[in-house]
Amino acid sequence: MPSHQVTMLLQAWSAGDQDAQNRLFELVQNELHRLARQYMARERVGHILEPTALVNEAYLRLVDIQHVRWRDRGHFFAIAARVMRRILVDSARSRLYQKRGGGVLEVSLDEAIFATPQSDPDLIALDEALNVLEKTDERKSRVVELRFFAGLNLEETSAAIGISTDTATRDWKMAKAWLLREIKRTRSSASAF
Repeated sequence: MPSHQVTMLLQAWSAGDQDAQNRLFELVQNELHRLARQYMARERVGHILEPTALVNEAYLRLVDIQHVRWRDRGHFFAIAARVMRRILVDSARSRLYQKRGGGVLEVSLDEAIFATPQSDPDLIALDEALNVLEKTDERKSRVVELRFFAGLNLEETSAAIGISTDTATRDWKMAKAWLLREIKRTRSSASAF
């Protein structure tokens, strides 16, 4: 999909062109489905959300976003990743609420998580740790969000944020280590009570 075409449609949509919005989603729909399938492959078997449902819900939320000045394709996919993160975390919270707190599993941010379809990370713990990281280092938080929730590779992530691939690689490694420590620290303090 040509990046300049996506950018032109995003700018037209920002200016209020509803036809541009429809053409944009036709253009990016396959990419959103690819990202959703990639992410959902890591979810537990029988997850309530299917990739198509995740894309549809993300689309509905993206359409409802008001007053966004879309810059380019990378900006769009960064926002789409954040929306998908919210949907998946809300779904995880709902599952835990229904179970009344049971079934919390360890989170794995190891590279293998992207290739392991049986993984079921604790999205709530990851989301809470990412919120803390975002307050101290927003860029590293965005790198994790794009890598983990949108399934972008390092090159796509660096382009979406506007940093070099080397910087994205360093941020990814540092953020993973920090998040794992934060999640472990939070769990240790929670189990002390």
